[in-house]
Amino acid sequence: MTQPKTALITGITGQDGSYLAELLLAKGYRVVGVVRRSSTTPYDRIGHLVDRVELLSADLLDQTSLMDVMAEVHPDEIYNLAAQSFVATSWNQPVLTGEFTGLGVTRMLEAMRRTVPRARFYQASSSEQFGMVQETPQRETTPFYPRSPYGVAKVYGHWITVNYRESFGLYAVSGILFNHESPRRGLEFVTRKVTDGVARIVTGKATELRLGNLDARRDWGFAGDYVDAMWRMLQQERPADFVIGTGETWTVRQLCEEAFGHVGLDWSAHVVTDKKFERPAEVELLVADPSKARHELGWEPTVRFRALVRMMVDADLARHRATPAP
Repeated sequence: MTQPKTALITGITGQDGSYLAELLLAKGYRVVGVVRRSSTTPYDRIGHLVDRVELLSADLLDQTSLMDVMAEVHPDEIYNLAAQSFVATSWNQPVLTGEFTGLGVTRMLEAMRRTVPRARFYQASSSEQFGMVQETPQRETTPFYPRSPYGVAKVYGHWITVNYRESFGLYAVSGILFNHESPRRGLEFVTRKVTDGVARIVTGKATELRLGNLDARRDWGFAGDYVDAMWRMLQQERPADFVIGTGETWTVRQLCEEAFGHVGLDWSAHVVTDKKFERPAEVELLVADPSKARHELGWEPTVRFRALVRMMVDADLARHRATPAP
């Protein structure tokens, strides 16, 4: 009987980490999650998985802890999903963002190189690396032009992954994932801010929703689909980077129309634009060309934009109805 593969996931308590852990457990993996030591245990997204995964303490800011975990676990696959991942915060905390989202990748790769060089490594790259886009749609060969400290840090993480692959012969790949959402998305992200706002208005907990740039266009997909692409990248004979997205683009305004319309409300009666939510340097348009992933990975998104928005609104409505307004 063959031993099950072992996967090590940083960021297991996040949206992507929780969906990836579910996927890998369903495939028979031993799943080990890296968590930062904390006085609290924010395991909301993986509460239903805690008895089926192993959780070990380590930190992307601490090289030794990462090496110790890898030496103990001996993973076959490593998924580096941990980061300071909110773009808006990266302007307020640019140095910390660089440490986690940029240099943290180097620490992970160096720990892997020194302890488990035969493992396969996945780095969570981002469509924010394209920033002020140099061509549309964006594909694997599109030049990067990041427009935030987060985007800049992600570019560093991407290229250091390429560098370790080419310098040391590691199986190390990056998935350049476009926006991917779900009911587990953080409340600070615009999709979840909108769907939660709709639920709050419907349940009488709010009357308005304040947003920034309604004209920004994004390629939004379902996080559950995107973790499947991550796994597929590590099953290929040779390491390669892939753009993952739906190939469709929607504005924040259309997001509002769909979310409010799902519950029979006119979005324009509730949404207020507020300049404090606008970025210092805006990314106006992101849309993927996922043809390489389709052809080489056999990957296709299964949940499209409208179904995704409705799924998120329904989940937030259920949550707010379970906790009525005072």
